[in-house]
Amino acid sequence: MVLTEKYQLVKKLARDFAENEIPQELQDEIEATHELPVAFREKIAKSGLLGIKAPKSLGGQGADTLAYVLMIEEIARVSMVSSIYISGANSLGSGPLMLAGTQEQLEKYLRPIAEGRMYPAFGLTEPGAGSDAGGVQTTAVKDGDYWILNGRKCFITAAPYADYTMIFAKTDPKAGSRGITTFIMDMNLPGISLGKPENKMGIIGVPTSDIIMEDVCVHDNDRLGDVNKGFSNAMKTLDYGRLGVSAQSLGVGQAALDEAVKYAKERKQFGQRIGDFQAIRFMIADMATELYAARELVYNACILKDKNDPQASMYCSMAKYYASEMCNHLAYKAVQIHGGYGYIKDYKVERLYRDARVNSLFEGTSQIQQIVIANNLLK
Repeated sequence: MVLTEKYQLVKKLARDFAENEIPQELQDEIEATHELPVAFREKIAKSGLLGIKAPKSLGGQGADTLAYVLMIEEIARVSMVSSIYISGANSLGSGPLMLAGTQEQLEKYLRPIAEGRMYPAFGLTEPGAGSDAGGVQTTAVKDGDYWILNGRKCFITAAPYADYTMIFAKTDPKAGSRGITTFIMDMNLPGISLGKPENKMGIIGVPTSDIIMEDVCVHDNDRLGDVNKGFSNAMKTLDYGRLGVSAQSLGVGQAALDEAVKYAKERKQFGQRIGDFQAIRFMIADMATELYAARELVYNACILKDKNDPQASMYCSMAKYYASEMCNHLAYKAVQIHGGYGYIKDYKVERLYRDARVNSLFEGTSQIQQIVIANNLLK
């Protein structure tokens, strides 16, 4: 796809931010401390990157889905963990609001996100409800003007940073996925506690932890959308989350290819650079081809999503499935081309390899994407 001048400018702005504001020293600090420094988070907030997709009338940039993906791709090329923090605010954290929020809710919650004054999280996954998202056990029981929430969410990205979390809870336990309602839960409410951040393989710096709710009172004004209609809201939101992961996969894949090409030109064995050996040349050719194919698939899915194409969700799943698998292939091959040095933390490909692995797991595993694709084709 040939990008127009507008989209080329978006890519340049994002790349400039990533290369100038996320130096290697900062990335090493994040990896060592397992945290995004407060000053860095404040810089992201002031940059406007947390409101890429929010309407201009609510303090955002009003960009379309392709611009959002291009932005995330360029950030992820330098730092995947930074791209996750930015993507979370633009997709899962604010997506439910943009789909079902009242004007009052948009002013109260979406505007502060877009303006960098608040940060959201998305609370769907539970210990017994991962791929089976409709199997959530968290409950919400009506009590006058309030809902009493009890339950436990797990693997919630950026939970310790969040000012509020979108909580999906059963309001009709007998109705399965048709009995789920969405709530905007202020993280300062009594009865909320966090689990210890998970000690993850990669994407170190954006903490992932449990959210435990014990008799948490959420006002009905913070119920998002209709009662028992929250599951469809979650599934529509996941389309944008999956495109965000697709973008991250493109960025990490591009970084892996860049590092492989650079090393193949510099490293010499048997009296010549390794890039002159056919085995290495063919690996790099495969990497470049896979990356190009994934990029076309992801960009096309963005366009179809903005057009409200009836099969847009299927194409979002195709994009996420193929791009995340591609990303893992490229990271693997980049390490292989580096040989023993690729296994050393001093080399960027070691971190790329660890970061890439999660892309085929979160926002729905590759197998879940295959189910979505097959269901659309065989219904």
